Amino acid sequence: MKATKTAITTALALTLAGTALAEASTTLRVAHVWPGGSLIDRELFQAWADSVEAASQGRLEVEVYPSQTLARSEQTYDSTANGIADIGASAQGYTAGRFPLTQVVELPGVSASSRQGACILQSLYDEGRLDAEYADTRPLFLFTTGPGYLHTRERLIETPADLAGLRLRRPTPVVGDMLERLDAQAVGMPAPDVFTSMQRGVVDGLSFNWEGMKTFRLNELATHHTEVPLYDLSLFATMSQRSYEALPEDLQRIIDDHSGLEWSLRAAAVYDELIRQGREEAEAAGHDFLVIEDALDHPDWGPVLRETTDRYLEEIGGEAQEVYEIAMGLQETCEA
Repeated sequence: MKATKTAITTALALTLAGTALAEASTTLRVAHVWPGGSLIDRELFQAWADSVEAASQGRLEVEVYPSQTLARSEQTYDSTANGIADIGASAQGYTAGRFPLTQVVELPGVSASSRQGACILQSLYDEGRLDAEYADTRPLFLFTTGPGYLHTRERLIETPADLAGLRLRRPTPVVGDMLERLDAQAVGMPAPDVFTSMQRGVVDGLSFNWEGMKTFRLNELATHHTEVPLYDLSLFATMSQRSYEALPEDLQRIIDDHSGLEWSLRAAAVYDELIRQGREEAEAAGHDFLVIEDALDHPDWGPVLRETTDRYLEEIGGEAQEVYEIAMGLQETCEA
């Protein structure tokens, strides 16, 4: 009788221990490249973390590591694929050659705003056009920065010929190729490194969106702005497949509910607000502006932008032309 009672007690203890273990919280670590405390950090990644925690009633805890503190920008995707981070967010362009079809969305004229770019990019992924490029992770949402322009320290860029001899930070190899064909020196570096490089005179200017000019304090250094849309940088927030599969099904559903177009557009809304703030900041500081209207049809800039698109699609080959045409067709569905 005593042995039976002991066995029952032991079984009950094991059951309770198993229940406690099952209900214990799981911590997800999010690595991203934007500065801690920035609007993107607070209103996108912290907001996502808070929403996930609330939806899981605390069974999921989310720790956000901004400013490349868990993974360098160019290593974020691989760090996520390898499970160093559970979730990673950065730019596809920091991993050169890895996402050629994704970066079709970055070509001149594909999108006119972060909202439109995010919608086009997420829609391409949802339609299965980009699956192979993310086979080793589980994308949560894809988004874009909005159009990137030219910003310089010393003088305003009025025509493509004015770029000759300048050292300019390029966001992607595609833009770098464009700049080098115009006799500029294209310098590759992650966005968080640009301020120090400009301050030290390593670069004369950069190609960047207005969000980045504010987030990374570059309006303090570059005072001449040529608004010719050279690109729209693609971005990802993706999850380690291993981390996702380790979750029970009900928690997987919570992750699924915090993925897709809704969160892609939420990211875009944060970006579009920062784009507005970044330009207004430069205006208030009395900076010089040149706006290139209808850039693809502009007599000086149009041929440069169109050649960039043609060269990229020809170089990538395969499905690139088809993906480009689908992306352009999505412009009507995805309003700017």
